[in-house]
Amino acid sequence: MLTTQARLAVAFALVATAAQAQDTTVTHAYSNFGEVKYGPDFAHLDYVNPDAPKGGEFSMGTIGTFDTFNQYARDGVPAALNTIGSESLLVGTADDAYGVYCYLCTTMEYPADQKWVIFRLRDDVTFSDGTPMTAEDVAFSHNLFLTQGIAEYRAIIESFYESVEVIDPYTVKFTFTDDAPIRERISTAGSTPVFSKAWFEASGARLDEASDKPFLTTGPYVLDSAETNARVVYRYNPEFWGADHPFNIGQNNFETIRVEYFGDPTAAFEGFKAGEYTFRNENSSKDWATSYTFPGVENGWVIKAEYPDSTVGTAQSFVFNLDDPKWADPRVREALGMMFNFEWSNEALFYGLYTRVNSFWPGSDLAATGTPSEGEVALLKPLVDEGLLPESILTDEVVAPPTNEAAQNRPSRGAYRAAGALLDEAGWEVGADGLRYKDGEVLEAVFLTYDPLFDRIINPIIENLTPLGVKAVLERVDTSQYVERRRAADFDIVSHSFTMGFEPGIGLEQWFASKTADDSSRNLMRLRNEAVDKLIPSVVAADNLDDLATAVHAFDRVLLSLKFTIPQWFKPKYTVAYYDMYAHPETIPPYSLGEMAFWWYDAEKHEALKAAGALR
Repeated sequence: MLTTQARLAVAFALVATAAQAQDTTVTHAYSNFGEVKYGPDFAHLDYVNPDAPKGGEFSMGTIGTFDTFNQYARDGVPAALNTIGSESLLVGTADDAYGVYCYLCTTMEYPADQKWVIFRLRDDVTFSDGTPMTAEDVAFSHNLFLTQGIAEYRAIIESFYESVEVIDPYTVKFTFTDDAPIRERISTAGSTPVFSKAWFEASGARLDEASDKPFLTTGPYVLDSAETNARVVYRYNPEFWGADHPFNIGQNNFETIRVEYFGDPTAAFEGFKAGEYTFRNENSSKDWATSYTFPGVENGWVIKAEYPDSTVGTAQSFVFNLDDPKWADPRVREALGMMFNFEWSNEALFYGLYTRVNSFWPGSDLAATGTPSEGEVALLKPLVDEGLLPESILTDEVVAPPTNEAAQNRPSRGAYRAAGALLDEAGWEVGADGLRYKDGEVLEAVFLTYDPLFDRIINPIIENLTPLGVKAVLERVDTSQYVERRRAADFDIVSHSFTMGFEPGIGLEQWFASKTADDSSRNLMRLRNEAVDKLIPSVVAADNLDDLATAVHAFDRVLLSLKFTIPQWFKPKYTVAYYDMYAHPETIPPYSLGEMAFWWYDAEKHEALKAAGALR
């Protein structure tokens, strides 16, 4: 009888023989579009300082509370940076938009049809407790997400795989179904975080339940301490297995990373001015334009800087809850959207810092523009013929958010007339009290938020909605209520950030597909639209950049035509302030600011700040 080791050897030999017969590719990296940037023997990433000093603390502030270290469960509010220790088989870089590289693996092997992929794992990877990571952990983690992951993820990913096989302790094979999208097979199989199977089994932890500690992972940082709703501190693991890995040279430079929690934005900003934390990614245009006049800036202790951001812009928007019947009519949604005067807001409130969101891929070549191209028409025409889209979408300019004069908040009289006509057509009639009614129900629009900074943005919209006959209300709740009410679809209108990438694919289903509308952290608006569902496969199937752009343009055009958002704004740059104790490489890469990754601490400058009284 064969021993277990012998059986594994035989199995591996059979797999290897079968692989050789299929003309397979064995490689350190993979890209759907062109060559990857880095070869198998690169010394370090181009954008890091390989001689960056190690040590010191990076500290930042955040708003709200936390009560769990598991962001994959629906329960609780996750602590900031709770996945800082997570790693996966494959990683991307901040200067290669399409490449993925072996990290926890040495090579990947796959046939021309990509029916399967075999990952050869590194044999030196350990979890933070020193135990080795093996193929069993990879398979276990994969199955954990398929059985305990959030429903919207499982609904999409579970149909990708026929099997996941542990070939030997350092070899794992993923076999795909015929339905799995070709472009996403390898990258999806290699992107799952790897957790310790032994730790999960011993602790009884579950992916779908809140956790008072982070999961056992392989990454460079571990939890050092936590004080609920006050702070959380992560510490570099001196036994981190990957310190000398080429991907980590010049990275993970801080000894500790601390996050301070504050009850509101004003307290957070005051905390920064007082030196309670030392790095601030500023998201208030008002503060950026008017509040950086405190002594720390004037004395040169605090650096205020802007850096370019070449990622796809975040399409921040208000979204309607489409499960509420009053928002089912696009005419009603369009009418309310006309009452947001971005031009005035940008000049009076945002100090000209922002650009209007006009796409779900703003600031990128994937944004739809003008009238449809021939390629777009070819994708849209069958949906028009089926009656799923109006014929006008084949010839009209892409739907753009309305524009207004910046001189005053109020939209033009023409805008009010047009918005009123849309509400009249939708059956919302003005009553004796000036409010609009339909079937005895008043047209009430409640803007849900947790952030006091949004008061000054929402209140002018409410001011504009009132003459239209809409009973508009701002409701501000605490962070935990806000998170839960978004999850439960207990809102009228809420702010949402659509974060798209350069290579959209099956993940679009989590954002926009009917199948995820009942339970999704991304499809918050509960969008159910057959034309959208039928266009997603065209994006997924695109096998070259030209076809991908065409498909995304058509898809973007349709999404915008549905008017389920009131587009807000984005900015193609980072606006940051930090105490002059940090340094970064001369050139920031296009796709990441990397402040916690490849910046570093300057001990001499820190001591100088302390001596000057800027920091304790």
